[in-house]
Amino acid sequence: MINVSIAGIGGQGSVLAARILAQAAEAKGWQVRSAETIGMAQRGGDVMSHVRMGNAGEEGFSPLPAKGTVDVLIALEPGEAARALPYLKENGLLVVASTGIPPVMANFKRQTYDPQHLIDDMQAAGVKMVVVDDAELVHRLGEPKALNVMMLAYAIIAVNKREDCMDNALRGAITLEDIEAAIPLCVKRKLVSVNEKAIKVVQQVARV
Repeated sequence: MINVSIAGIGGQGSVLAARILAQAAEAKGWQVRSAETIGMAQRGGDVMSHVRMGNAGEEGFSPLPAKGTVDVLIALEPGEAARALPYLKENGLLVVASTGIPPVMANFKRQTYDPQHLIDDMQAAGVKMVVVDDAELVHRLGEPKALNVMMLAYAIIAVNKREDCMDNALRGAITLEDIEAAIPLCVKRKLVSVNEKAIKVVQQVARV
């Protein structure tokens, strides 16, 4: 079984990215379960989406993974990466966007929010991770709303290319071609082309 979780903030599109991944898995005939845990999403709160894929014919599994069982954790924001980290398995891969979005409560309390400090702490703790320059991706594409798809594509490239991901369950299971095929089935017609272009941008610049 393959477990992938996508963590972000309300409005970043983590739910849509999970839907695309689930569609790609369903197209292979796999049993798929998905679920979301949503905080104050409409106010910039945390949103976490889970996709569980029974690539070996598993049936009847819970839509929510247990902590310590996620093969790949995709975080659209560093603070959300830190929040969701307990779900990542010991040898799993974290793919995290480097740009921070201050939490709602930090703004209220006028607290300093340092996303780089969070990234440094996770690296120091030995987390296997890829830090994505999401600002560069958005600049190249010219469309911030497709960051969710770019991060999903980045994660698939990373898990398939990194030598330390040879034993990751997602490796070789889902391809970029699978994601491209799922996009027209999950996004509005007028947004299909920009999301397809988003994948090509990632292919050009991905450094894993």
